[in-house]
Amino acid sequence: MTHPYPTTAYKVLTADQMAVLEHEGVFKGAPVDLADGYIHLSTAAQLTETVDKHFAGQTDLHVAAVDLEAMGDAVKWEENRGGQLFPHLYAPLPLTAVVAYSPMKRGEDGSVRLPIAG
Repeated sequence: MTHPYPTTAYKVLTADQMAVLEHEGVFKGAPVDLADGYIHLSTAAQLTETVDKHFAGQTDLHVAAVDLEAMGDAVKWEENRGGQLFPHLYAPLPLTAVVAYSPMKRGEDGSVRLPIAG
């Protein structure tokens, strides 16, 4: 059975958080994630808005592409205050579920570029 949701979502990480994921092989969450009880993720379509809203003015950010299928039932699609469905991860994020990551870059139109696996 297929579902209408994307199979890849994205996590914005600070350089320190990316280092933890790389070196420990798992990321337990940013302070906001720990406070909310899940790791906030965004779809490709939501990523630029997420960065602009929650990471404005921050530099040295990284974007990790997460294989949602690898996370199985730990992923729940839930509405935010604006009525959009966001993927929330109710488990630590293992590096094994990250299919690509890179320092955050923007395109000419200002949109956040997605990391490319390779």
